[in-house]
Formats: sequence, structure tokens, C-alpha cells
Amino acid sequence: MKNLIIVLSLLVSTSVFAQREWGNVQKNEVTLNEIPPIWPGCEKGNVTARKACFKKKLYAHVAQNFKYPATEYKNKVQGKVIVSFVINEKGLVEIKSVTGGTKALQEAAKQNIMAIPKMSKPGMMGGKPRAIKYKVPFNFKV
Repeated sequence: MKNLIIVLSLLVSTSVFAQREWGNVQKNEVTLNEIPPIWPGCEKGNVTARKACFKKKLYAHVAQNFKYPATEYKNKVQGKVIVSFVINEKGLVEIKSVTGGTKALQEAAKQNIMAIPKMSKPGMMGGKPRAIKYKVPFNFKV
């Protein structure tokens, strides 16, 4: 009897912790949470810590790799460019769309995003790899 109680408590606690990480069941409605990809160097910690680390690394990457095209800067061309992309099931960046600004500004923003390194782990949903969508704005101002 004692062993049965121990086994049951282990099963219940395991299922509760497993659902907390990737989903939730409320009133027969299943909701699944996206778990973001893991940026190299952000492997430690829980989901919230890894998500915060991902954001921090993404912002740092964009800032460090930001390049204003010389001719556009010289001609005082300004604009806002939005890059929509996914980090696919393999942890690689795929550009979906680039909007706003001139072609040169769009190309500079696209090159910045394409320089993102391969993720340590792809995004997950329901325990399976999944492409996760992102949008990053670039403000080119002289």
C-alpha cells in the first residue's frame, strides 16, 4: 500500500510539472505554450530565464551587427524596415518578408537577421520542434 501511494504521487507530480512547462488544461480546453528557441549560451535555467536570455541576445545581436548602408547614410535616406522571420524546426533563420524603407535599407536589415547563429535547440510546442515567428523593426535615422 505504501509503495502504491509513492508511485501515484510520483505520477501526479510528474504530470503536473510536465504540463506547467509546455501547456495547460482548463475546463476541457487545451492551451499550449510556445517555448522559444534556445540561443547559444542560454541553455541554463527554466523556460522564463531562457526566454529572457533569448530576447537579450537577439537585441544585442541586432545592435552589434547594425550597419547603415554608406550611400543611404550619405544621401540622408531614412526609414523603418520590418523583418519578419522564423526560426525553423532545425534552429535556423528563414526570412519571410522585409517591408518598408528602400531596397538598400531592406538588404542591410535582412543581412543583420541572416547573421543570427544556429540555435542550440529549436522552438517547441507540445513537446515537438516548431518554427517560431518573429518580427524585428529597424529604424534607420541620420
